[in-house]
Amino acid sequence: MIETLTYEFPATQSVEHRSHVGVVASGNCEILLEPSSDQRSAVVVRTSVSGFDGTWQAVLGRFFARNPVAVAIEINDFGATPAVVALRLEQALESAQ
Repeated sequence: MIETLTYEFPATQSVEHRSHVGVVASGNCEILLEPSSDQRSAVVVRTSVSGFDGTWQAVLGRFFARNPVAVAIEINDFGATPAVVALRLEQALESAQ
């Protein structure tokens, strides 16, 4: 069963391009990032591991505290660790700028 989580964060910066990093495979995640015209970021997480809403909130909160970018992000997760998620988010942002 796939769990879908949604989050929003305030944003003050923009990005130029779309990006796609990672793959959905054992222990990894895929991140699709695209610029948003809103003054917020919207994140949708689809994960095969339920019960980690607080962990997702913490990882995403840290990312957006350092990078207040206006983006729409889709994360397709297959059990990635928080460190892998943080790495993929940074890679997606770097690729989009």
